[in-house]
Amino acid sequence: MLAHGRIIAASFRQYSTYRMATAAGVFTNTVFGFIRASIMFAAIAAAGGELGGYTALQAATYVWLGQALLAPVEAFGTREVSQRVHQGDVAVDLLRPIGFLSLYYAQKLGRAGFLVLGRGIPPLVVGALVTGLALPEDPRSYLLGAVSVLLAITVAFMADMMLNLAAFWVIETRGLSVVYLAVMNLLSGFLIPIVWFPDWLLGIARATPFPSMIQTPIDTLSGRVPPAEALPLVGTQLVWVLALASGASLMLRAGQRRLEVQGG
Repeated sequence: MLAHGRIIAASFRQYSTYRMATAAGVFTNTVFGFIRASIMFAAIAAAGGELGGYTALQAATYVWLGQALLAPVEAFGTREVSQRVHQGDVAVDLLRPIGFLSLYYAQKLGRAGFLVLGRGIPPLVVGALVTGLALPEDPRSYLLGAVSVLLAITVAFMADMMLNLAAFWVIETRGLSVVYLAVMNLLSGFLIPIVWFPDWLLGIARATPFPSMIQTPIDTLSGRVPPAEALPLVGTQLVWVLALASGASLMLRAGQRRLEVQGG
């Protein structure tokens, strides 16, 4: 555990040095937040002041929490592991005295910790000042929301890791990444709340891990779903963590055997 703590701290420090990139990310997140909020406001106004259970203030909260979670959760995915597989550097990772998945997960947590502070909170503050936010009065929503955010980060990490580990079998993973990104964008609740979907699409979304990455932590943190009703949603996140972690572990073992058979 001490080694993992040091990796988390090192990853946090590493990303804290990229000040200009952080500032640019905050600016971009904020601008897109205003764009998304204006679109949501227009849709709600056209619907008569409420749409799918969302008022304008609740929609603003949905938008700004989504913008705040975008960088820490990294639901859009990464390509680091797949590149290391293709370059052969993954062999070095497999020789380290720490588990492969736990190594990258610790790095992810350190990175996410900085991104919450550096790129998550600033747009949220701007949104609170300009459009206002509908924040819960029940302190349990914040506690459960913090757990939900951690689980969202973990779900996104495990799903992304499975996508990257496909590099053991395919030469190029960019095609898979494009499909993953398109599906995730739609079904995670990042573009629009999934409760706005038609019933058939809502059923499909709920059968995937994607709402657990964005929609669930937003609903839990905002208090739109009360704590008692949010508990099953957080439980669903935990189920996806276990399922995806098992899948990633199986893929890693199979990929490692393939690497050893082929001689690196």
